Amino acid sequence: MSMGRKSMVGRVVSDKMDKTVVVEIEYRRRHPLYKKVVRHWRRFMAHDEGNLCREGDVVRIVESRPLSRHKRWRVAEIVERAA
Repeated sequence: MSMGRKSMVGRVVSDKMDKTVVVEIEYRRRHPLYKKVVRHWRRFMAHDEGNLCREGDVVRIVESRPLSRHKRWRVAEIVERAA
């Protein structure tokens, strides 16, 4: 993994496409007025060359050149397998 590339860790929520997984990144922010911690999600399509990822896996994705209309990320490693 080269320096300067963004990377994120998230959970695979869909592996139904060929060589593509949908990874959901969850982050928490404190509400500016009410101070309650609010959960936010973002979903990214990531390239999975060997179709190795399964739904529920925790993976690290890194940014890459545009691979298709929606894919700008690729799976770097599987951090944790689903139970």
